Amino acid sequence: MRVKVNISGIVQGVGFRPFIYNVAEKYGLAGYVQNKGDAGVEILLEGSAWKIEKFMEYLIAKKPLQARIDKIKKTELSGQKEFRSFTIYKSSTEKKNPGSIIPPDIAICKNCLAELRDPTNPRFNYFFITCIDCGPRFTIIERLPYDRENTTMNKFSLCSFCQEEYETPSNRRFHAQTVACSTCGPKAYLTTNTGETVQTIDPVRMAGKLLSEGKILAIKGYGGFHIASSTTLNEPLRRLRQTKHRKEKPFAIMAKNLETAKSIGIINSKEQKLLISPQRPIVLLNKNSNYDFSPLIVPGLHNVGVMLPYSGLHYMLFDEVDDTSFVMTSANPPNQPIVKDNNTAVEILGHTVDYFLFHNREIAHRCDDSVMRVHGIHQVFIRRSRGYTPVPIRLKHNSKRCIVCLGGELNNTSTILFEDKAFISQHIGDIENIETQTFLQEATQHLQHLTNTRANVIACDLHPKFSTTRLAKEIAEADRLPLVQIQHHHAHAAALMAEHGLDDIIAITCDGYGYGLDGKAWGGEILYTKNMSTDFNRLAHLECQLLLGGDIASRFPLRIVAAMLFKTGIDVTNWLKQKSDLLVYGKLEANLINDQLKKGMVEPQTTSCGRVLDAISALLGVCTVRSYEGEPAIKLESTAINGKDVLKLKPRINDNTLQTSYLIKEVFENLGKVSTADLAYSAHAYLAKGLASLAIEQAQKKGTKNVGFSGGASCNQILSKTIREVVEAADLQFIVHNLVPAGDGGVSFGQAVVASNYKY
Repeated sequence: MRVKVNISGIVQGVGFRPFIYNVAEKYGLAGYVQNKGDAGVEILLEGSAWKIEKFMEYLIAKKPLQARIDKIKKTELSGQKEFRSFTIYKSSTEKKNPGSIIPPDIAICKNCLAELRDPTNPRFNYFFITCIDCGPRFTIIERLPYDRENTTMNKFSLCSFCQEEYETPSNRRFHAQTVACSTCGPKAYLTTNTGETVQTIDPVRMAGKLLSEGKILAIKGYGGFHIASSTTLNEPLRRLRQTKHRKEKPFAIMAKNLETAKSIGIINSKEQKLLISPQRPIVLLNKNSNYDFSPLIVPGLHNVGVMLPYSGLHYMLFDEVDDTSFVMTSANPPNQPIVKDNNTAVEILGHTVDYFLFHNREIAHRCDDSVMRVHGIHQVFIRRSRGYTPVPIRLKHNSKRCIVCLGGELNNTSTILFEDKAFISQHIGDIENIETQTFLQEATQHLQHLTNTRANVIACDLHPKFSTTRLAKEIAEADRLPLVQIQHHHAHAAALMAEHGLDDIIAITCDGYGYGLDGKAWGGEILYTKNMSTDFNRLAHLECQLLLGGDIASRFPLRIVAAMLFKTGIDVTNWLKQKSDLLVYGKLEANLINDQLKKGMVEPQTTSCGRVLDAISALLGVCTVRSYEGEPAIKLESTAINGKDVLKLKPRINDNTLQTSYLIKEVFENLGKVSTADLAYSAHAYLAKGLASLAIEQAQKKGTKNVGFSGGASCNQILSKTIREVVEAADLQFIVHNLVPAGDGGVSFGQAVVASNYKY
């Protein structure tokens, strides 16, 4: 019997060909296995029917750990047998079947880590030790098929030792494209901040010592540079904040091991599983009683981002120091992508760091760390990137067209939807300058190349002035493709519905900003959408509030407070005078705000949940100036985490609108009477119960059991927990994101879902 088998999915870069070879040998089959230029694998088998059947059963049941089989096409062939043995054929550049993909970068495996520590092993102390089960993939691939010559490993010729392992079927480095050792592989080296080489026989461990002594280092990893420093010394952290112009934004910590992580934060079983997973994301952990690091790491927050080492280099940093953790934050200038190239690093980061720990393997594609948190037993993506990109999200229905979506403006990602697979790019960032826009274009084009897809439709946000909107229009016009613009919160709702394969949903969509159908700033919405419709119903929302000064009010939320209080009939003259020292222009600005309110300014307005949380935060004195995205609301959650709902405010709902002016007046009148923590929690409880009540009422009217929560505010633990309790008490199903970022990183995915249902 002769059979040709074509397999698509994640089947390159995961040891699939060596696996197939050994299974064919196990069952005495002849033929070949070959990587194809479309990221798929082709197998030809010759042998008895029952042996081929057993081969196929074993293939499906015992496939490599990181492999994912999406489709198997089996074709019987006529003619005589041509092969006497089974062979791994040289890869082909032929592209027939779009939709396959290479795997993401994954952490060093236990076997490689054991060899790294074994003095008798030839790869003892080799900082980039890998095998077929671990190491970089996505960040080193330049073109398909996934072979060494098509990656940034192409500059490193195998030595005889590595070559022998590469060619030995019983070895776990059999056809491992990243195989290398200290003789033939990439080299690490240490330099000063001007790029001058520091002479040392052990640059990695020397870097660890320098960190322990209080130096700041830029360390090159898989997908870009980190900036690293001590977790216990204030001076380097203070200097780092000054030079990076990062006054308050939290830094992440890399812990030496799980035991160290447990000494930093409270870790439940789900968080532990994420920390030690091959993906190695940053996990936001609530600080425990033993947390005694510098307050400059996460100013004003109750939680801290922690990750474990994911390469041999990271493990070796801790070998000869007493430190069991280091600050490890993405190395990027303000509002620009993470730095990935050595020369660029010296140019851009030289004034920030004291030393560089380089290696001489190029990074083909930058990729930030993924960031997650856990609500009870539910994982929440803050940022989906390294370890997860470009693994696709599988949908319930096939799209008839290939949709390329450019997302929103903040925390951007792009998405390619092909058939039933949505490929979400790595984290791009805020599209505020040409550098991040270029990164978005390059990342999207690379994703199209890897998936062997070609766009039929371009989709983007509804906002007419977003950079992503302008870019989408340019691409659509140049390639003569239809352009679809999707309302921001509709995209959030569709993403939630599609991720869970639902037919309809009442979606609570809360965030900082989204351009509404009426041209106003939305951000606290109750939407209904059905059957992946291209339309939606806005059924309820938060009360509209004045954004005094427009965008400036989101950076200085005392302006929002003044407008909200004034709306309730409170004379804010004296209050503004008292707060004038917190305003940029002091008393002059306070007087101007007062005059504008008395003259009856009514535009621009917003229903944003984020802006209400910002206002409460500013009113309570928790955070009066936003220095990073979401800061006032994030710090308000940290303040509320140990509070109680002492106000027990009953939600005031008029005409399907939750009254937030009432909330701020109650908080204002209880200042000094109730603790700040309790007021912060009471505000969360009011918003959560009010939004849940609106959603439940609309769900009952529409006859659906599905109520979901999406948008950046759904990352808030208190809001999510309280809404869940109220919704489930009403015997409804509460839906949250599990695989897709809850914030704007998931907007491109939602755009793809909606755009795929348009009639063109």
